[in-house]
Amino acid sequence: MKNPQRNSDFPAARSRVEGNPRSFAHGLNGYKLVWIFLIGSLLGFVVETIWCYVQYGHFESRKGLIYGPFSPVYGFGGIVLTLALYRLRERNGLVVFLASGLIGAAFEFVCSWFQELVFGTVSWEYSGTPLNLGGRTNLQYAVFWGLLGMVFIKHTYPFFSRWIERLPNRAGRILTWVFVIFMLLNMLVSGLAVRRWTNRSLGYPPANAASALIDRLYPDDFMHWVYPNMSIVGSHTEQRPEK
Repeated sequence: MKNPQRNSDFPAARSRVEGNPRSFAHGLNGYKLVWIFLIGSLLGFVVETIWCYVQYGHFESRKGLIYGPFSPVYGFGGIVLTLALYRLRERNGLVVFLASGLIGAAFEFVCSWFQELVFGTVSWEYSGTPLNLGGRTNLQYAVFWGLLGMVFIKHTYPFFSRWIERLPNRAGRILTWVFVIFMLLNMLVSGLAVRRWTNRSLGYPPANAASALIDRLYPDDFMHWVYPNMSIVGSHTEQRPEK
């Protein structure tokens, strides 16, 4: 005999898992990932700023982009953890912890390698720490990533997923695209400014009018203020920043 109570409870349970089917960000789709990126970037900036104050006793810029309080490494990290751990969200916590630690360490390594390759800069360096991998990541931060991923996929993601799906359909789509366009332009400008900062530090004069304009808009003092922990690879001012 069928259990009528169980049958009546099933739709409600399914809706809690799957969210609002009429939402623009229902389930796991591109719209929701954009908002996960936004939330991760903002939270990452806040956490890094507080951590800096607790560790060093003063506030300093922990932005990843020139415009706005965003740390895109955390935003992309949120996307990577969501895509990688979404199917594991109901699994044992140890499984999620190990998977998240491995994925997070690999993500941190790739980000460091990409930054150095494309922009000629580094923002963290772990060569002097135990069990590091090329100075780009280490066991300590792999453990941090494991804990972060476990809390994120089991608690943080469900909370923000429900919040995102409450946004009105039309307004949510419009806001998403406005943010995407703004963030792409912000990343482009920030990337060009960092690349030009690197070239200036290496003694290269502006090659064209665009480079000269970047030099005027984003001089060294300004770039040092935005990225106080970033060092130029191969320049005489190179330091070995630690996170």
